[in-house]
Amino acid sequence: MKLKRIYFLLALILALALAGCGKDDEAAPKETDAKKSGDSYTVVDDRGVEITFDKVPETVISLQPSNTEILFELGVGDKVIGVTEYDVWPEEVQNIEKVSDTINVNLERVIELNPDVVFAYTMGGEEQVEQLESAGLKVFVIQSASSIEDVYGDIGQIAQVMGVENKGKELVEKIKGQFAELKEKTDKIEQKKKVYFEIAPAPDIWSIGSGTFQQELIEAAGIENIYRDQNGWFSISEEDIINRNPDAIITTVNYGKDPTVEIKSRQGWESVTAIQNGAVYELDANILDRPGPRIAEAAELMAKTIYPEIFE
Repeated sequence: MKLKRIYFLLALILALALAGCGKDDEAAPKETDAKKSGDSYTVVDDRGVEITFDKVPETVISLQPSNTEILFELGVGDKVIGVTEYDVWPEEVQNIEKVSDTINVNLERVIELNPDVVFAYTMGGEEQVEQLESAGLKVFVIQSASSIEDVYGDIGQIAQVMGVENKGKELVEKIKGQFAELKEKTDKIEQKKKVYFEIAPAPDIWSIGSGTFQQELIEAAGIENIYRDQNGWFSISEEDIINRNPDAIITTVNYGKDPTVEIKSRQGWESVTAIQNGAVYELDANILDRPGPRIAEAAELMAKTIYPEIFE
């Protein structure tokens, strides 16, 4: 369990390093259609690299769960032949070969599978991308999303690569519609509740702030993040959390003992309003922490948890 915690924090630190980078709009235009010439077409990835396809890919490897979810929502999940150990949705991914733990890729196996395209991720994988490209594979790199608009852009890019641009636009409009429906409900909230979000537990506590797509989801849920004045993902002290006195606590910690019990039993937290009212909730990290097609569902899940009365 200690090893898993160290691995989680390593991934978290890598994500923090990338969070401030943002998308390069000039290098990676998101809203344009794929450039086409005869039967071939070219799409620009988030490195600014132009990747030309002679035909629509028939076999795909996804090295990031959120991109896998996008592929399935676009209706091309049947082309996915390799995913990561952390892919859990939709259920069909359980039957797909695992070729990565999102940080370490089984390069030999990916090369052996010889996919038409590999959807890679910018979290510490430059050397691995270079090795895959050196083996002759087409690698399309998507940078970590730091906003809802970035997620829409990722959907558009993947749809272009897979030759389903219209489905990509339809999916984006569907998600925007879900957010609009949620807004109708959250507009009724008269007094927003202050909430603390925990993504890594004691003794090395981490939370999230501005500059992340999660913060935008929190705002869409009508919630006030007690750390909206901080940026990215960061470590914090128990004393600071106690002083900010949240009305509710949401944790996405999904390893170790029951995280809600652990939070409620912390010494010195007895004065926190959330602890006094028993308002400590564990929510699914696979929904809340992934910048994919379920982002509106993630926002609604938070809203339902904190304001169940507006959904009655």
